Amino acid sequence: MPSSTVLQVCPLLSSLETALAAHHHTVRLAELPDPDAYLREHGGEVVAAVTSARIGVSNDLMDALPALRAIVHFGVGYETTDVTRARARGIDVSNTPDVLTDCVADLAVGALIDAMRRLSAADRFVRRGAWQEGAAFPLATKVSGKRVGILGLGRIGRAIARRLEGFGAELLYCSRTPAEDVSYRRVASPAALAAECDVLVVAVSAGGTTQGLVSAEVLDALGPAGYLVNVSRGSVIDEPALVKALVDGRIAGAALDVFADEPHVPEALLDLDTVVLLPHIASATHETREAMGELAFRNLHRFMTEGTLVTPVPAGR
Repeated sequence: MPSSTVLQVCPLLSSLETALAAHHHTVRLAELPDPDAYLREHGGEVVAAVTSARIGVSNDLMDALPALRAIVHFGVGYETTDVTRARARGIDVSNTPDVLTDCVADLAVGALIDAMRRLSAADRFVRRGAWQEGAAFPLATKVSGKRVGILGLGRIGRAIARRLEGFGAELLYCSRTPAEDVSYRRVASPAALAAECDVLVVAVSAGGTTQGLVSAEVLDALGPAGYLVNVSRGSVIDEPALVKALVDGRIAGAALDVFADEPHVPEALLDLDTVVLLPHIASATHETREAMGELAFRNLHRFMTEGTLVTPVPAGR
């Protein structure tokens, strides 16, 4: 390779930043006084870029790096990078799958319980003194034994389903291809899945094919007794349709860890006790973030030393 420069596109986990700086000539783009000037003068020296799932590598940045051969994502998502375009340029792309599966599944189930049993709402009820003043908290919805639809039966969807088996849930799923190694019933479309379940859990990968997948039609199919849990990406849901459905009571409630324009949350949701709002924290544990950082570094280090990636994004994604 003509150069060994690594471009760190955005701030990352401190331990990952330390490892990058210790082992490779790493330039932190966000800390440069004039990033554009650096790219004009030195963009041709960069062979690998490390970025977050939220930021990715834009097409403009990709174009400014003619020698770029690898994009390493800290995170399981990579929809912020045009992977097809990168591959056409001969650029390999990686992410950090598997290491965050358990934490995302844990949070999905916890959020589901919170929304149905109204735990966060009950906490607010106590804190504002309503219980002490003699008010009665409204009855909630039982979790055990419910029919749960998993939209996207990949690594995370399967982990969520396994956890819900312990609640005696009847599990259904919708995915692009049948899963032959599970006993859950496959349903043909998101709307059909929503119509058959009490809770719809969204765990699909984000991207062009899943943009707005949970539409107004799907929400109508879920109905006034149905709950929605989203640990995928905000882009997967028609957010205005979801807000309207929640405000109008056309679905019973939701637990949302992701939004269309983060960190901005639709104002109409802020006062709804039927909605659990989380700041995109599904993988946000010390253990998981460190594991993600270690895997991102191993991807980068292997590429810089051997020219391959540990966890490349699969072909066709």
